[in-house]
Amino acid sequence: MPTASHLNLKRYRSGPFHDELIGSDGVPRPEAAALMAHLASLSAEELRQRKRAAEQAIKAMGITFTVYSEAGNIDRQWPFDLIPRTLPAPEWCKVEAGLRQRLTALNCFIHDVYNGQRIFKSGIIPFDLIGRSKNFRPQCVGMQPRHGVWAHICGSDLVRAADGVIYVLEDNLRVPSGVSYMIENRNVLKRVMPELFAGNDILPVDDYPERLLATLASLSPRPLDRPEIALLTPGIYNSAYFEHAFLARKMGIELVQGSDLVVTADDNVCMRTIGGLAPVDVIYRRIDDLFLDPEVFNPESVLGVRGLMRAWRKGNVALANAPGAGVADDKVVYAFVPKMIRFYLGEEALLPNVPTFLCCDDQERAHVLAHLPELVVKPANESGGYGMLIGPQASRRDLAEFRRRIQAEPRNYVAQPLLSLSTAPTLCGQHLEPRHVDLRPFILQARDTSVTAGGLTRVALIKGSYVVNSSQGGGSKDTWVVSVPGPGGGS
Repeated sequence: MPTASHLNLKRYRSGPFHDELIGSDGVPRPEAAALMAHLASLSAEELRQRKRAAEQAIKAMGITFTVYSEAGNIDRQWPFDLIPRTLPAPEWCKVEAGLRQRLTALNCFIHDVYNGQRIFKSGIIPFDLIGRSKNFRPQCVGMQPRHGVWAHICGSDLVRAADGVIYVLEDNLRVPSGVSYMIENRNVLKRVMPELFAGNDILPVDDYPERLLATLASLSPRPLDRPEIALLTPGIYNSAYFEHAFLARKMGIELVQGSDLVVTADDNVCMRTIGGLAPVDVIYRRIDDLFLDPEVFNPESVLGVRGLMRAWRKGNVALANAPGAGVADDKVVYAFVPKMIRFYLGEEALLPNVPTFLCCDDQERAHVLAHLPELVVKPANESGGYGMLIGPQASRRDLAEFRRRIQAEPRNYVAQPLLSLSTAPTLCGQHLEPRHVDLRPFILQARDTSVTAGGLTRVALIKGSYVVNSSQGGGSKDTWVVSVPGPGGGS
């Protein structure tokens, strides 16, 4: 029978990539030392048993995600890797400060877009980029959301390159998802390997629903101790429905669909209940802008609520994230975030961007077209890894097609160098193998700002792949921010 020798770290090689847990000398990093020592003490059979137990727990807990395909919507069991990813607390403190700074500047930018447009008048960002943005909402001009905040929940994707530097890859400001899986990853690992948490001082993540509830409550237009808050979902066929139900349950708020809400003659939002109409103060909406209100946006939408924008504009209900916040959720706008930080906050960015070429710029587009096989090309407003070209892995046919797309619609594309994403040990059969990872922390901002301790680590389970999205073969890991390596408290 195989033994723990398959975890012999001398056999583990991450190649030219920075590994999150193990140094190039094969020695675990200080924040991962206790974890790796414990894993090395387990036999192959013990690890297999823990992995099976994790799969059974995920099935029993109903942790699923939905994949859209030609065959229909398919519910799949959440893919989870048993080996957590670790981050040292001192490094995380710096990342957290950078995320706070970044979302503050992004909210200043969104507010400026709809009120004054100082940054365009100053020549920092050309207004034409916003005028042609798919997420600019003229209906939001002049709005003054509570606390001056438009994007209350943000999920910024972080990657670490071969130089060890953590970069911001993109900001998700419309309806960012994944936080429920961050919490459930921790719950599953505690369930199947509880002993790990006795020997490592790991910062908690299970307080997120409480923090989210406080953020939403602070937006209420009525001065109540407990305002009425509802989570607006598109319904059970949405890919993130598990998360919608999870968060509503954890926060103790109503989970509603558009048909459950009505805007009254005096432009207040109410929820239909057995006892009649009940007022709603705050809506955490998990549907896109264009489906929110058929009176203002898509007239055929059956997901939203007729008159909702009127109620919001009059200040009778708060919407999180606010309509129009997606104007900053654009990969072209992303390129200007360091300038935003300098303009609005008078500071230099604490977290760097990935170098980005804008195809709408003649010189930069010429560079992209000349170096297409070396670059990653992304559409400005897609998510989930869709519509993307990875030049070094692309066929001649794909390169020709993207060359045509860029020339036809240059505003819709940006290009970046292919980063050598960091890796983390992942259990593959009876061996640990390196797999590429990213990290999505979640930032909350309203009256106060808070950042999750770590976030959702997504892992490319397919060997050699850089695509971490669950819909395209990716999985996830628990993420540990370790305050003190070695013996200490639990999380």
